Formats: sequence, C-alpha cells, structure tokens
Amino acid sequence: MLHLQGDRDEYAPLGVANDYNTLMDDAAPYPTEIKLRKVSRSLWLSFSDGQEFELPAEYLRVHSPSAEVQGHGPGQEVLVTGKETVNITAVEPVGRYAVRLVFDDGHSTGLFTWPILYRLGRNQADYWAAYQAKRAAAQSTEGKGP
Repeated sequence: MLHLQGDRDEYAPLGVANDYNTLMDDAAPYPTEIKLRKVSRSLWLSFSDGQEFELPAEYLRVHSPSAEVQGHGPGQEVLVTGKETVNITAVEPVGRYAVRLVFDDGHSTGLFTWPILYRLGRNQADYWAAYQAKRAAAQSTEGKGP
C-alpha cells in the first residue's frame, strides 16, 4: 500500500508494497519507491528491476492516460500544450496497481498504472521527441488559412 512518508516540499516519498502482483503479471516491474519532487516539478520512481526514472510534471501531464488526453479510441488523442509550468500537487494511491496524479491545473482523471509509468520512463526520450515534433507542427500551422 502506498503511504506518504515525508512532509518536505521537495521530497514527498511514497513507499510501495511489493505484493501488488496479486492483480498484475508477476514478472512485470513495479515501483518500489515513488517520490514527488515539488520544487523540481517531477516524479521520481524506482522499479523492482532496478530501473529509476525522473519524469517531469509537464511530460506526465501531456501524456496522461485520461480520456481527456488519449480520447476514447485510436486517433482521438488530443495534443495538450501550455503545460510548461504545471506541477503535481498530490499522488493518490489507487489500489495496489496505480496512482492518480493531481495537477495544479485541475487535471486529475488519469490513472497511472505501474505498466504505464514504466513505459513512460523507459520511452521518455522517444515520447518527448515525438510530442515536441507534434507541438512544433501544430504551431507552424496555426494562423494559416486553407
């Protein structure tokens, strides 16, 4: 079970129980530690396979697994922009399989499961580059008429 272990602004660590696997694939990596770093606006995660990731709040916000961002089916994804200064205000445990991130822009509907967080960490460079390319393409077509 996740629980808050600190009250410092920069580090609000969360411990993660190792027995969440009752609902998940036993071989899948799961977080052993999660720290909310409010000052640096990021979420730090350590996984059971030794991987560690520091994911910026903006990155997590624009890649939220919520229907607002992902849509309700293929091709319905929404390009979220203007989140450069967004921060995470809370990390709420959801069972033993996910956390809900509460952002200071009011967004809180995405459930970040352990596999989603792991995939976001492992593919951060590629996902961020693809996002920046989409954002640049959208900006270059703004204001251009038919």
